[in-house]
Amino acid sequence: MDRFIQYLPIISACILDVKIQNSKFWKKEQALFSQTAEYALRASICLAQGAGGPMRAAEISAATKVPQDYLAKVLQALTRAGIVAARRGTNGGYALARPAGQVSILDVLNAVDPLKRITTCPLGLPAHGTKLCRLHRKLDDALATIERSFAEATLDQMTDASSGTSKPLCPTPG
Repeated sequence: MDRFIQYLPIISACILDVKIQNSKFWKKEQALFSQTAEYALRASICLAQGAGGPMRAAEISAATKVPQDYLAKVLQALTRAGIVAARRGTNGGYALARPAGQVSILDVLNAVDPLKRITTCPLGLPAHGTKLCRLHRKLDDALATIERSFAEATLDQMTDASSGTSKPLCPTPG
């Protein structure tokens, strides 16, 4: 049991996105979301904040600080998922395919890098199979809570500055 306890900080770090100082097991910070997911959320928020017309990739890249080549791949995935619509031509660019109030954070994440729920024993213990131990059940329950929260949060809500919090992608509050 003592041996198991020593690994709990490592397991917790994977979920809580914290850096473990001076650990022989972890050399760099672990994030709950990939860089692609972060970039997809930035691009989606940018389009939700847009003036209604399509935005060119260069404009989105500048506003979100996402490299344009990487952004092109992210926008392609968002387009395939039906979150973003691409328009060609002189008045073309990218825009949300549906109203921001109908696009959830979970929709965006699922388009590029879905949350990975724990469905089988991560240790591969045959005796556990699909019946998770208490620890992994608790971790999966936490992931389920995050998933529900993101399913309920829309892009429209994220761009609403009336809550008194900073507005996404804006250098100044409000």
